[in-house]
Amino acid sequence: MDEKKPSVPKLRFPGFTDPWEQRKFGDLYRKNNERNKQGLGQESTLSISTMTYKEEGNGAANDSLRNYKVLRKGDIAFEGHKNKEFAFGRFVLNDAGTGVMSPRFTCLRPTGEQNQAFWKHYIHHEPTMRPILVRSTKLGTMMNELVVDDFLDQTILVPQISEQGQIGRFFSKIDSLITLHQRKLEHLREMKRGLLQKMFPKDGESAPELRFPGFTDPWEQRKLGDCGTTYSGLSGKSSSDFGHGFARYIPYTNVFENPVVDPERLELIEIDTKQQLVQTGDTLFTTSSETPEDVGMSSVWLSDQKDVYLNSFCFGYRQNGSFDALYLAYMLRSSLFRSKMKVLAQGISRFNISRKRVMETPVPLPQIAEQKAIGDFFSRLDSLITLHQRKLEHLQEMKKGLLQQMFV
Repeated sequence: MDEKKPSVPKLRFPGFTDPWEQRKFGDLYRKNNERNKQGLGQESTLSISTMTYKEEGNGAANDSLRNYKVLRKGDIAFEGHKNKEFAFGRFVLNDAGTGVMSPRFTCLRPTGEQNQAFWKHYIHHEPTMRPILVRSTKLGTMMNELVVDDFLDQTILVPQISEQGQIGRFFSKIDSLITLHQRKLEHLREMKRGLLQKMFPKDGESAPELRFPGFTDPWEQRKLGDCGTTYSGLSGKSSSDFGHGFARYIPYTNVFENPVVDPERLELIEIDTKQQLVQTGDTLFTTSSETPEDVGMSSVWLSDQKDVYLNSFCFGYRQNGSFDALYLAYMLRSSLFRSKMKVLAQGISRFNISRKRVMETPVPLPQIAEQKAIGDFFSRLDSLITLHQRKLEHLQEMKKGLLQQMFV
């Protein structure tokens, strides 16, 4: 126990003033070796990392399930995999229900009354548990191993059961809110994926499955190369040329991740009059990737910033006005166009794409009014997705901050 560590958290609910009590884990938990004598099946297998049921099991033979450990509500399992957030492993509390887990994991069972919602967060809180696990784990081949006797000899500050309940309910409400926003976000992303399939024609068809009212004309097909010209990204540069200067360049990831380039994610470079500048309305294509599915990702540059170049692993496309810029941005992200790029991928360990072959690719071309309607629709949908993403990130950051202030 750190003598300098305060015995109460910075932030508490009104009415609670008693110091948190120092308790030995050996008084709070005991080792659980209950085996699956009741014959729980594969569908009762619990994933320790997510503490959810794996209905398909984890690949273990049915005969071996009887040797699995039974995990009951409130039990905690130790997962020793190391990562950036949990350098010495972590405990995960079972709030899913009775299940089984591989006997290679260590499981502890509460010895008395506890508030599960409180302990779910407290036992998982890395700043609290890190010094405890430093003293009670050892490095294994693939993961950290918990030394149970050492762990049960460690101490932790614990509030009264009533305060546990207040804190547990509070964080459960935040978790519910986070889950709600995650679902909304995933629903919007799924809706976008579906609309990108339905609002552009399938191969060989002259109209999409879903259109805005008032548009009935068949869509034309036009090769990209017939509607514009291409240019190269930065060339002849070394690592010392980057990170300083009065110009900017658009990095690969900005093109790869966004239908429309994020103008806030540019990097520094010196002005070089021999290089091609990016202009408003240009479309940028990546030329290589680790998988065939990811080649030829594109992004449209809509900013009016000056002195902006394109990274070396992309090429630019300057169209002649045949396309509405936003329409082009989302059409090039549709399943129709992406499937055509995948076919053009060449390579084994890394996949490249030919600029010439991309320009020979036919794309659907509706009237400009319909293009604008489609482009504006997807742009608004992306704004809504971004809004929910930011709300979710705000909630997650808020929870992280509160965990630090409401635990010791």
